[in-house]
Amino acid sequence: MFQFLIDKLAGMGHRRIYSNAPLALTVVELRHTLTPPLNEEEQAALKKLLSDVFPIARPLESAAVNIPLNAVGQATTKLTIDPRYMTRDSTTAVTFRADGIVVETTAYKRRSDLRELLRRAVEARLAVSAPDGMNRLGLRYINEIRADVDTPGDWSKWISPALTGMAELHVGDTSRTQAWQGMATFGDQHCGVVLRHGNLDGYAVAPDGDLRRVTDPPGPFYLLDLDSYWTPDPDIPTLDWWNIEQRYDEAALSAYGLFEQLITDTYREEVLREHHEQ
Repeated sequence: MFQFLIDKLAGMGHRRIYSNAPLALTVVELRHTLTPPLNEEEQAALKKLLSDVFPIARPLESAAVNIPLNAVGQATTKLTIDPRYMTRDSTTAVTFRADGIVVETTAYKRRSDLRELLRRAVEARLAVSAPDGMNRLGLRYINEIRADVDTPGDWSKWISPALTGMAELHVGDTSRTQAWQGMATFGDQHCGVVLRHGNLDGYAVAPDGDLRRVTDPPGPFYLLDLDSYWTPDPDIPTLDWWNIEQRYDEAALSAYGLFEQLITDTYREEVLREHHEQ
């Protein structure tokens, strides 16, 4: 059934592009087999290959990793620094980890633009030091839906009743649902979309992060966080663009198809402005 949805979406003649899209952050993560950390010479080569798009080097310090030293549980803390390169406007970045490549942007326009950035990053990585294979491809779209709401029940005007039906529940005669969060998984371990959603307040993506973004004033919003993924089964394919491109489009279209089911026509007409992509 999930593959049928992918095939149906791939054959659609037109897809909506929203000029007033609610995307706060878009991330594509390509996980590959573990490699040694890139040395200074390899990092310099990466920067040279990507400098026309990502001219700013801004290394990223990863989270601390506890490495056990003996059986009694003593450990030490190891910090790793990953090469990271950003656009001059600080809206888009590419990070090269020992186990993957991450491209993230707060200025998403269309899937073909992000796909081109991923292609550039993959080809640069292969030119410098090629990993043995790919383990996972994931695209994450974090949407902050903002609209005119006075009560939690008002979200049903903008968001599908499949998600906002919780607002109809109540305890006693007057105590209705005020807030809810949920998660749903579509597909299986090999291919699918994980949806996280709920009515929240403030921001899903911090406005003062490394990536610059245009933000609305803090307030109520509806979170639609879609993680569309593909993992190989059972063999580990080589890391090359031929293997990646099709999987990227399938994952992007799957997330697109689900998003379209989660918003109402009223939201499209009154909040979003759209045109079509061939």
